[in-house]
Amino acid sequence: MSEKEGFSDKLKGAVNKGKGELKDQIGNATNDPNKQNEGKMDKAKGNIQDKIGDFKNNTKK
Repeated sequence: MSEKEGFSDKLKGAVNKGKGELKDQIGNATNDPNKQNEGKMDKAKGNIQDKIGDFKNNTKK
């Protein structure tokens, strides 16, 4: 069960990192610093979720 939870966190992390990169690039193209900041926050959230997934996967081994 824990491996599935870890995978779920890693998947959510990847989605948030992708969403964040998209927002960051759109903000860059439209010169919108608020959108860029949203993107950076989403990428950071994705990185944290990815690390949580790694932790969950490694604690049960």
